[in-house]
Amino acid sequence: MARGTNPEQLEDELVEACSSGDEARARALLLTRGEQPRKARALLEALLQAPDTRARQAAAFGLGELGGPASTRRLEQQLVLEEARGDHDGASVAEAITLALGRIEGASARASLRRRLERLASNNPNPADVNMVAYELWRRRHPDLIPSVRKSLERLVLPAPNVLNSLLVLLEKSPDELRAWALDPSIPIEDKTGVLALLEEDLPEALIAILHSFISAAHASCETAPGLKTAAVYYVERLCSLLLKHKERVLSALPAPLRSELRDMARKMIVATAPNSSLRAALLLQFVGQSEDAALLEAHRPAEPILAGAFDEAARVLRGHQEE
Repeated sequence: MARGTNPEQLEDELVEACSSGDEARARALLLTRGEQPRKARALLEALLQAPDTRARQAAAFGLGELGGPASTRRLEQQLVLEEARGDHDGASVAEAITLALGRIEGASARASLRRRLERLASNNPNPADVNMVAYELWRRRHPDLIPSVRKSLERLVLPAPNVLNSLLVLLEKSPDELRAWALDPSIPIEDKTGVLALLEEDLPEALIAILHSFISAAHASCETAPGLKTAAVYYVERLCSLLLKHKERVLSALPAPLRSELRDMARKMIVATAPNSSLRAALLLQFVGQSEDAALLEAHRPAEPILAGAFDEAARVLRGHQEE
């Protein structure tokens, strides 16, 4: 929030930035007011009481950026009020507050999210609301969450599999146990997909190595190509998405045999999902493929122009490998 700007203008700029999804701009507005944290907090807390939904959402974002116990307490108070509204506006602000709490470090924010989950479990919640809390609890993960997550799972009627169950798996199992779990063919592939979804959102350094088992499981699931089942397609797509998001941390460190498995998996995925071949598998092939894979991409190039362009670019990159 720029020095010398009147409060109304500051509010308008922050609301506009948050509404347009420009979080970098919103953070910049907050940082420029960093030398006056009390005034910034007072402005945001007042904005949190505004009748306009967008203003309350922006205030939640701002308090999440300020962080600390004071922000946590105020956000949780407002969260309860928004839940009590029982309407779309209240739900949208509750979503913004949940995301804000997920960005605040410390036990108090984690406890606020846990209480949010427990309140949801006592009603008949939208599964999407439960999933959102599960994602944010994973960001604030701690063993003390296990009893609450397990109790909520017992009380909730959720479709199986679900992200909350995946959260419990990640909280309860050691890395060695997760490796064995990923390779266990008796575990439904849908459950493994849910775990990958959480790891895509936040991948701790300590769990990077367990991805080797998930890669081997994906490679095994593709052995039936070109007749991949829907669940296997979703699993491989999620794995590709995770690897692409964290490519700098994961792909460069993979041993040659696993890179070979990934290449084979991506090639089979592209063939199995034709004519609208998997974009994520094509993008992954850029990093683990070889120059001759360009011909496969061109042979299974989707008709849709944007997807076709992405396949063309991937093929161009792979052909460039031959020239190096």
